[in-house]
Order: sequence, then structure tokens, then C-alpha cells
Amino acid sequence: MKNKVTNILLAGVGGQGTLLASEVLSEALMLGGYDVKKSEIHGMSQRGGSVTSHVRFGSKVYSPLIPEGEADFLFGFELLETMRCLPMLRTGGTVVVNDLKIMPAPVAMGQEVYPADIPAKIASSFPDTVLVNGMDLAMQAGNVRTVNIALLGALSRRLDLAEQHWHQALTGQVPERFLAENLKAFELGRAV
Repeated sequence: MKNKVTNILLAGVGGQGTLLASEVLSEALMLGGYDVKKSEIHGMSQRGGSVTSHVRFGSKVYSPLIPEGEADFLFGFELLETMRCLPMLRTGGTVVVNDLKIMPAPVAMGQEVYPADIPAKIASSFPDTVLVNGMDLAMQAGNVRTVNIALLGALSRRLDLAEQHWHQALTGQVPERFLAENLKAFELGRAV
């Protein structure tokens, strides 16, 4: 039997919880019995810089890095960062993206213009695109800091993994005082 490896690229901006989401994702996949490899790149993340995380899983994974053009899923926390990472996605890949714009410094200073119609541009190249209003879901969950987990819920529906593994992973990664809100955000995202 061929060893099928599934590749998920997470892309966001510093402070969005991209790394926590990749930790929960990786732990849930391990609880589901997969071999998982993960790698993170977060230069200047404390100042709103780009944050990406590569997560690969299957029966046996040899490298944590996803080759360009081979990601099965692009899981984006911000529109422009997601668009920037599109070359990593394979033809026919799936995009799960937060409907959020964070202005990069050149845009904030008026030197550049934030690109228009990013969701439509992504969907024109990748028809299997799911646009998620993560902030709305997080507000419904009672804590705006659960956007990352609401988005993870939306991604979870597209992966073959039992819901109990997601809940176990959340319980293991999220501080107990925030767990109820995060579980609610996850369920709201899973309904998208």
C-alpha cells in the first residue's frame, strides 16, 4: 500500500495564534494514529510579520517541509498572507481562509494599496475555497481570541479524523480557564 502523505500549510501574521493552531492540529493527528512532522517559520512574528507552519501527516513522514506546489490544504489566517502562499498549493488543493485583512506596514503608511477582491482571486484559481468569518465565530464563542480555533474547526471538517481527537488535543493545548470558549469556537467553525 502506498504511503499517502497529506500536506497542510498554515499561513498567518504574528499574534493570530497560527502556531497554537498548528500545535493542536499536530496533536490531534498524532492522537488519530498518524505519523506527523511539523516545521514553523516565524520571522518578526512579534511585530506582525509572516508566520507559516508546515504540517505533514501519513503512515510515515520523512520530512517536515512541504515542497512548493504540493500542499493539499492552505489554511490561511489572513487574506494577503494566504494569497502570498498560493504557489505552495497543488492543483485542485483546498483553501480554508479567514475573511480578515491586516494591513502590512507599507499599506498602513500609504505607500501601497491592499489588493482588492482577494477571496475572488483565490477562488478563481482554487474552486475548493472556503471563506470563513473567523471573528464572527469567535465573538459568538464569547472570546475574540478564539478565531484561530474557530478556523481550525472549519478545517477539521475536511480531514479524516474523529472529533474526539480534536477535543483531546484542545484539552491538552489550551489552558483550562479558556477551554470552554475554545471548544465552542471549534464547534462553531466545524459547522461552517
